Amino acid sequence: MDRAILAGVFLMGLAGGAWAQAPASNASHPGSGKPGGAESDPSMAQAGRAHSDNTYVIGAADQLEISVWKELELSKTVTVRSDGKISLPLAGEIQAAGLTPLQLEGDIANRLRSFITEPEVTVIVQQINSQKYNVMGQVIRPGSYPLTITTTVMDAIANAGGFKDFAKKKDVRILRGKADGTETRLKFNYDAFVKGKNPQTNIKLQPGDTIVVN
Repeated sequence: MDRAILAGVFLMGLAGGAWAQAPASNASHPGSGKPGGAESDPSMAQAGRAHSDNTYVIGAADQLEISVWKELELSKTVTVRSDGKISLPLAGEIQAAGLTPLQLEGDIANRLRSFITEPEVTVIVQQINSQKYNVMGQVIRPGSYPLTITTTVMDAIANAGGFKDFAKKKDVRILRGKADGTETRLKFNYDAFVKGKNPQTNIKLQPGDTIVVN
């Protein structure tokens, strides 16, 4: 009998030790929100944040998404006005046109330092409206088109639906403005190009170019 009692006490002691250790195993469980969990790692919290472009130059009518880290009331989507400026809470009027998104981030952050300690600003161009080219004359869909990717004369004509029946395909003109206010006129002979001649005339368009098809 004494041996049976001792065995029972021994088994109860083992069970009690297992129950005592159970809560400790959950203290640092990933995702629990307590120290040691994935949610407490600041590097993981910021891993998905976007990086801004340092090559594109912002222009009037572009739509920008501006985010200030942990300041939702200061984060908003704005459109660059015709004067090239935007308006933001606390930061006020800021020149945006002519800057890259990365440069604009720095300007906004400098304005906010009077109100926020070490502000972290992200600027993303949501929609490009400032860079366009025009196609006029004897094409199916004349008008203005966004220049968001590399576009050649042939691409532009295709985007405009192609030539109308009586278009002068041998005498397509590209009008390109210069910084001094003058204009350059470039020629494109469609018939010659499709025959493999003068491939260099199928130039890449620049913002503001106008293609005229007579």
